[in-house]
Amino acid sequence: MDESEKLTRIRLIQTRHIGPMTLSLLIQRYGSALAALAAMPDLAARRGRKLSIASLAGAKAELAANDQAGARLIWQDSDSYPLRLAQFDDVLVTLSTRGNLHLLNKPTIALVGARNASINAIRHAETLARELGEAGYVIMSRMARGIDAAAHRSAMATGTIGVIASGIDIIYPPKNRAQFQQIVDEGLLLAEKILERPTPRHFPTRNRIIASLALEVVVIEAAAKLGSLVTALEAGERGSEVMAIPRSPLDPRSNGCNQLIRDGATLLQNATDIIEAVGQHCSVEAPLKKQYRSKCHKQLLPTQKFQNAARSSFQRLAANRLMLTI
Repeated sequence: MDESEKLTRIRLIQTRHIGPMTLSLLIQRYGSALAALAAMPDLAARRGRKLSIASLAGAKAELAANDQAGARLIWQDSDSYPLRLAQFDDVLVTLSTRGNLHLLNKPTIALVGARNASINAIRHAETLARELGEAGYVIMSRMARGIDAAAHRSAMATGTIGVIASGIDIIYPPKNRAQFQQIVDEGLLLAEKILERPTPRHFPTRNRIIASLALEVVVIEAAAKLGSLVTALEAGERGSEVMAIPRSPLDPRSNGCNQLIRDGATLLQNATDIIEAVGQHCSVEAPLKKQYRSKCHKQLLPTQKFQNAARSSFQRLAANRLMLTI
């Protein structure tokens, strides 16, 4: 892909009212972002809407910032783009990456949970991450404090992927600076944005990436309205397996996990439960595109009960999404 096509894609995705799905449809229709940009005035006129295309200077600044951060952009139609993410209609046009891209070719399990987790939950996360890593799985999480940090820390030697809501060069939370750099050196960091600081509107995209890439999303400990619950519900909507660890109903930090199980998520106690559940769906080896669609995709659907619960829960949580801070 030449430089002008890259810059045009960035300009269009930065333009208000043009999201990932719209841009993908435009590229399919016109063959390239350059051709789609040329058609914009006519399309806007027919819709009776004034469209202000993002500037070329802004797109150049974003590419330069990505290069300066030592990051690599992988594009939706490139061979490096993850197949599990590419199958969805709202696929991101590009991902900014730092670290070892080969980890995207390995089977991935997401471990998520509360920032203010209990000591037992932290230990459980560390044990699960270590045992799953030793079994050949890459551990994915959100670079937050608490459960997420514990999962990354224990999977560092075997492979871990951090998905962040901020720009690829922004360390958030600042307390995770050392782990941030270690993941860049030994694991893989993924972000949709390059320049932006994290805001609540970026968290749904981060959750969507995790829910799309992971074979399973495991919630270790979470209150009823935390971001980890939104990630799990997103995974249920996208056909990934959702698992949760039951905990004491007397601890508010357990309400989210218990609610997920009540709504149809799979109850788990140890890494063996996770590995057995994955084994029912797909092999440990990352599938080729044809194999993934024919042998794995249909079998990754969760129970209809949980899908229905996920949809209703999304409606209940929609008003709270802008308040999420993890």
